[in-house]
Amino acid sequence: MTSEAAYVWTWLPGAVDPVVAGRVDQVAEELRFTYGRSYLGRSDAIPLEPELPLRSGPQRPPIGLDAHGVIRDAAPDSWGMRVILRRHLRDGTEDTAALPLLTYLLESGSNRIGALDFQEAPDVYVARESHATLDELVQAGERFARGLPVPQVFDDALAYSSGVGGARPKVLVVDGDRQLIAKFSVSTDTFPWMQAEAVGMELARRCGVETAPSMLERVADHDVLLVERFDRPGDGTRRSVLSALTLLGLHEIAARHGSYVDLAERIRLHFENPKETLHQLFRRLVVNVLVGNTDDHPRNHAAFWDGRVLTLTPAFDVCPQPRSTGEAAQAMAFGPHGERRSRLADCVRAAAVFQLSEREAQAIADECTTAVYEQYEDVCALVGVGDQTKELLWRRAVANESVFYPFEPVGNRPSATTEAQTFDFEDLVAGETAGQPRQLPRTVGPGTVLQQACGAWMPVARARCALVRGHAGHHRSGR
Repeated sequence: MTSEAAYVWTWLPGAVDPVVAGRVDQVAEELRFTYGRSYLGRSDAIPLEPELPLRSGPQRPPIGLDAHGVIRDAAPDSWGMRVILRRHLRDGTEDTAALPLLTYLLESGSNRIGALDFQEAPDVYVARESHATLDELVQAGERFARGLPVPQVFDDALAYSSGVGGARPKVLVVDGDRQLIAKFSVSTDTFPWMQAEAVGMELARRCGVETAPSMLERVADHDVLLVERFDRPGDGTRRSVLSALTLLGLHEIAARHGSYVDLAERIRLHFENPKETLHQLFRRLVVNVLVGNTDDHPRNHAAFWDGRVLTLTPAFDVCPQPRSTGEAAQAMAFGPHGERRSRLADCVRAAAVFQLSEREAQAIADECTTAVYEQYEDVCALVGVGDQTKELLWRRAVANESVFYPFEPVGNRPSATTEAQTFDFEDLVAGETAGQPRQLPRTVGPGTVLQQACGAWMPVARARCALVRGHAGHHRSGR
């Protein structure tokens, strides 16, 4: 299928049936969107995104983009694009740019993320749906990942279930009244991705982050993480979702330029309850640093859009990443001077970006650190990960000691942190009863010996976790 145009259908807020909003046309290297006259005449019409105002005539995408962000957000990502690509080109081609974006929009499933769909006609809506079971989809996905032929009966089902972002295998499934994203492992994996994400998501919940409900299951001898879709309220309606990449006006290839700082500015200007939203965003940043989720790029943040205001969606894709070195960096810079090192101290220094004082930011970092240290064992038991994964994640991805390193000013200028870098925290616990595990202190407030040693700027979390470096080994081993 090589179409030059597609009709854009949308579910308006509270509606259970879609209406035609307009049409996208391929013009040279870009997709231009035009609202339909009938849509503009509706009293309940809303802009599909803030950068697509309700007006007649073709609208070009913002400079630097080949399509408006809301259109791009509705397209499948790496995994889904490769599934569709192989259906067209059976010669082993891996370059997803071999097919135009319109093809991916028209051949992916209708139950895609958000409130849009794409059709060939403006007057007849034909849903492209998968009726395969999760077991069948996981098996088909395994064959696809290994480069093996997928039975024809599952070819459409796999394509129609893959209208969701991300590079890893995943499908969209319906389970009674629940609509789910099912992420699954494949035999070529060298890291327990699904188990790691299950741990990351539950730790985030324990740290006070609003997350999409998720559960780890075993299907067709594969780990499968089931995540409830927050864009499907369960009453037949759909909620429009815009990625942070769209809110920042960035193309996929420029995603590395996205930052928490720019996102915070959009939140201040366009979101409902901006101050509370910024505080929640800071908490998510702290949790990403603590659990080793360095994949917090702009596609992994999103907002609901009702045509008037934006609201932050629940967190998703909180997955500890494999780490080959001690230090790491977040995908998005969070400091006013481009700081992105995965350090709690750097996060606290960026408190003003999130409309927090450093004391308030320290309290959040302290609270989340305590939750991770005290509840890690319980989280692993609850989600059902094995001892091998538990050992693999702890102090490598989750609570890596580098996240507690002190703040270093730009240019490595001498600072008051020198003493903190050489302070022997073990001296403070030398008086503990021999043979007893070291416990996290319940309170380590300003003015204590730890705070004085680390400097007034040091987050309480840094002091607390430095104190228990020995405790972590005990924690992991279970002795």
